[in-house]
Amino acid sequence: MGVTLDLSRVSGAAVAAPVNLSGLTRAGLRQALIDADICPPEKAKMRASQVWGWIHHYGVTDFAAMSNIAKDTQAKLAEAFTLARPEIVERQVSKDGTRKWLIRTAPGIEVEAVYIPDVGRAGALCVSSQVGCTLNCTFCHTGTQKLVRNLTAAEIVAQVQVARDDLDEWPSPKEDRRLSNIVFMGMGEPLYNLDHVADAIDIISDNEGIALSRRRITVSTSGVVPQLEALGARTQAMLAISLHATNDALRDVLVPLNKKYDLEQLMAGIRAYPGLSNARRVTFEYVMLKGVNDSPEEAWALVKLIQGIPAKVNLIPFNPWPGTDYECSDWKTIERFAAILNKAGYASPIRTPRGRDILAACGQLKSESEKLRASARRAATASEAAA
Repeated sequence: MGVTLDLSRVSGAAVAAPVNLSGLTRAGLRQALIDADICPPEKAKMRASQVWGWIHHYGVTDFAAMSNIAKDTQAKLAEAFTLARPEIVERQVSKDGTRKWLIRTAPGIEVEAVYIPDVGRAGALCVSSQVGCTLNCTFCHTGTQKLVRNLTAAEIVAQVQVARDDLDEWPSPKEDRRLSNIVFMGMGEPLYNLDHVADAIDIISDNEGIALSRRRITVSTSGVVPQLEALGARTQAMLAISLHATNDALRDVLVPLNKKYDLEQLMAGIRAYPGLSNARRVTFEYVMLKGVNDSPEEAWALVKLIQGIPAKVNLIPFNPWPGTDYECSDWKTIERFAAILNKAGYASPIRTPRGRDILAACGQLKSESEKLRASARRAATASEAAA
């Protein structure tokens, strides 16, 4: 994984915390039980299966609740491991039903996750893969927060657990799920944290646990081309591309990663994505910016760019945030853009903005600790200037 950033550890001599079993794959869980002398190797598969079901099907957070495991073994598990949920610093509910959680997974490590009802089959959870982001996309509020580190698989899975706790979805329902889809569209670039993202997807999709179909898990990338094939091969997840421009000159500005992997390279990588077909189309995300990328000429250029790729295009009305210079395209302009794509044979739904009133919409996520630090810096600067 040559371009995966190894930022999962914070520098310093911090005391190692107990391993949270929620973030271990099945193989990792079996090995952890053996290493901790919970059970001998010949019984590890059976014991791991029991523990797995309690964690990922029933959602327990206390080893003492594992009723088919002996009490002395429960005590050993509690001594060696943890199932603790992260701290929920803030929970907000939008007037449209969108829920947003500010989650603190470790000191100074905060991310936001958003549940959007009536998206996908029933409702979608937007999860983060990093604290902050390195990409600096100019229209994205999240991109203005500097990267702190990658999230671990446990921290990614914890976002799903927090949402399911709040939605009262334990044990895992077979029918009538409220949380039916997962989208890696929160903070961070997932393909710069592929190892942990892939492990988290393995955990989330396991049939004896949370049991979400891989076809209902979408990973959005700004275009880390060398990792596209590995993403498809390792996860079988649906692919979304944060595109937003049809030529390199404009995309270099909107999505600076384009300077490293230009549109020609990106399109070649997409065409080679494992499993791409009419049944597994790529989703191109295109934020509508007034006077920037929303002309009919841009729409026709987009049709030409993606020609021959099984695809749909999500048109995203720009979600404003404090300090941005961009504006959202007029609704008629967006509809005209969509009509051109539709006429060319591409489904192009216009994404209804959700959760704008709690800054939970696309591109608006940013951890509260970062906001507070920024406020403190501004206050300090003002104080120094006054002095």
